[in-house]
Amino acid sequence: YHRVLKIDRTEPRDLVIIDDKHVYSQQEVRELLGRLDLGNRTKISQKGSAGLSRAVTAFGIVGFVRFLEGYYIILITKRRKMADIGGHSIYKIEDTNMIYIPNDSVRITHPDEARYLRMFQNVDLSSNFYFSYSYDLSHSLQYNLTLLRAPCDPGEVEELHTSTSKQDSFDIFEDEGLPTQGLGLGLKHIVTGNEPYAKYVWNSCLLENIKDTVHPDWLMYIIHGFCGQSKLLIYGRPVYVTLIARRSSRFAGTRFLKRGANCEGDVANEVETEQIIHDASVMSFMAGSYSSYVQVRGSVPLYWSQDISTMMPKPPIRLDQADPYAHVAALHFDQMLQRFGSPIIILNLVKKREKRKHEKILSEELYPAITNLNQFLPPEHCIDYIAWDMARYTKSKLCNVLDRLGMIAENVVKRTGFFVNRSDFYCHTLRPDERWGDLGGLVTAHGRIQSGVLRTNCVDCLDRTNTAQFMVGKCALAYQLYALGMIDKPKLQFDTDCVRLFEELYEDHGDTLSLQYGGSQLVHRVKTYRKIAPWTQHSKDIMQTLSRYYSNAFSDADRQDAINLFLQVYQPSETKPHLWELPTDFYLHQSNTMALPQERRSYTYWWSEGVLSYLPVPYDEVPCEKNRKKVSVKRVNRYDESTDMYTEFFRPYELTAFDDTFCIAMTNSAREFMPKSVGLDPSPFTVRKPEETGKSVLGNKSNKEETVLQRKTAASAPPPPSEEQISSSSEDDSEEDREDDATVSQRSTPVKITESGDNVRNQEQAPPRETYGLNLSALPVEQDLLIYHRSDLSFLKGIVPVSSFSGDSIYEVVPPHVDVESQYIFDCHIDAGQGLMKAMRREDLLMYREYVKNRYM
Repeated sequence: YHRVLKIDRTEPRDLVIIDDKHVYSQQEVRELLGRLDLGNRTKISQKGSAGLSRAVTAFGIVGFVRFLEGYYIILITKRRKMADIGGHSIYKIEDTNMIYIPNDSVRITHPDEARYLRMFQNVDLSSNFYFSYSYDLSHSLQYNLTLLRAPCDPGEVEELHTSTSKQDSFDIFEDEGLPTQGLGLGLKHIVTGNEPYAKYVWNSCLLENIKDTVHPDWLMYIIHGFCGQSKLLIYGRPVYVTLIARRSSRFAGTRFLKRGANCEGDVANEVETEQIIHDASVMSFMAGSYSSYVQVRGSVPLYWSQDISTMMPKPPIRLDQADPYAHVAALHFDQMLQRFGSPIIILNLVKKREKRKHEKILSEELYPAITNLNQFLPPEHCIDYIAWDMARYTKSKLCNVLDRLGMIAENVVKRTGFFVNRSDFYCHTLRPDERWGDLGGLVTAHGRIQSGVLRTNCVDCLDRTNTAQFMVGKCALAYQLYALGMIDKPKLQFDTDCVRLFEELYEDHGDTLSLQYGGSQLVHRVKTYRKIAPWTQHSKDIMQTLSRYYSNAFSDADRQDAINLFLQVYQPSETKPHLWELPTDFYLHQSNTMALPQERRSYTYWWSEGVLSYLPVPYDEVPCEKNRKKVSVKRVNRYDESTDMYTEFFRPYELTAFDDTFCIAMTNSAREFMPKSVGLDPSPFTVRKPEETGKSVLGNKSNKEETVLQRKTAASAPPPPSEEQISSSSEDDSEEDREDDATVSQRSTPVKITESGDNVRNQEQAPPRETYGLNLSALPVEQDLLIYHRSDLSFLKGIVPVSSFSGDSIYEVVPPHVDVESQYIFDCHIDAGQGLMKAMRREDLLMYREYVKNRYM
């Protein structure tokens, strides 16, 4: 099915778009294009002169933009699949094309148009911009899968349920025998056809002109940040680990040019990171098991900046405006209460002790601001403030930084909880854990939801913040895997395949966000804080520091202008000074600074109306009363054409190369981290020594070419590191981890593949654990053994036992009939494996030539 959009090219300055309401079939579209082609020819008799030519083939419209002349249309011409969540594909923009809409005959030229165009194109859309046709990337998985129903009037519930036609919808709880009404405050698995969260959408201003005139199918919202997905194989069972980072489009910019917060409470470098774990063996939101955990990073919510007029690595920090009532912090935390609920936990990692006050200025201002805000909140919903000088403890030999972060992470995850769309499994009863009982969040009849969030920050929100977020994510990952029944206790140890895969994902995430904000990759990584980084890492750290310094000094100003133009913070006009003529962009981002507020916000009741009444539940997820206007409930359609899984995954109409497919390119724990030797435990939760790993522990994934080469060659394990490195890595493990290593390795099932005879005897002596609720006895009964031998001998003697039911026998099976064509294909396949290639058929050769001609010529 097709839709047609008509854009008028005779208008020199205005954007005139006509959306054809008719939905065309394939044949109707061909007839329409044929009529247009015929009507646009100069002479009907001239068949050679085509009246309609294809300008570009695209995958979506980013938006429309105008500088000083007419409008441009921005189209996505190349894409690459990055992740799959419940059959919904997430794509990365690989290439775009800007087409000038007005015809040359009506074009009114302007001398500064080309400069604005170059400035706009400085925002590289092929660098970490993502979109999806059917999944809302601006919201969390918890928001997309659930709708929290607060106690409302029965008529309101009925109104929500009957908002769409009944003929094309169905009840998703129909097959499961679950109640569909009267859930009270609980999970409701429906899809909300709501507006995207504008804060994380980067092209909302580019689509503003056509938003009300075209069908919603034309509107495709993109996010900026990071998206990565890896496959964790647990004895062959695929579990997808997905990491999505959404960068805020408000008060966006580069490192030294955007600090603190603006007058509306939006902070610099605000990124929402969500980790999604799901069992990939079931590819459906309705039947599959999904879990997610969200955390946030962002600059300190105060009016502060750094003086970059002098060239120096660490410009002095200054507080720009006095804010005795913490007005800007109140606006920021009000946004967080609406989106995440309570508790809001702040982890502040800036330095406390300094010879010359630098970072300490921010802590001394932030703590009184939070104290001031907390005195007006109910005690159970107060903002928690954790201050920890991570840099100072890193230099100390007495403290293990990651152990301390692990304790903080355990406390945080227990308080906020996490999202799971399934109720507790039976294995939680078989393998109870004391940590599971006091877990926070909201428990419902159909799963759990996360209430509250952790907000981490240092000065730049780059290196220290990424390590802290990794430790919190590692703790949450253990709880998520335990909730999905994959492991027997919610605890993961370092030097396991699972944690190495997760660490690589987080380092890619940190490198990407650091490049976007700071101009270089991470300087200090997880291995740096574990003190197992190789000596070569120090030289790389120096290069990254120099790269960051160069970027901040020379290229950040141009990047900031490009971001301001792309986000339409500045809109060119002939009556205003040009963007490059402005001495500062302060007034573009602080729009309310020069205007007197008509209605002053209260300093005591600093939260929005209605937020407190639903805490700890996020106010954005409760569509009642005033907030109900934001959300329109759409029942899940069984025949939803927006997710065509067969076409998406199998592509029956085109040839594809295996190396280019999404599943082959995805990081795989079994292929990239599991040891090559067969005798070791294949569980991804087993602690391995550095020399046992299939990949070097000291390796760095920043070198992508080396990673690809390792994937293709599948080389053997690298040489073991020195004794000093091994001893240092073992010292970093906590005493509790070492005790776990000495007793039993953590794995999902008790199966252990080994070749040693001693190990086999030891394994036979130990009774098997009740993994799936079955307690097998050590040896079968003698009578069962006699029956087994008798049946085996009867089979060998040629006696064919047949049951009393006709056609029901475990031995007498009719072999399947294989036709000659299939036999020939199989023989060719066997010969090809032995190097005996047969000549191609004429039909296959013609088909291949036709494909090459259409694809590449």
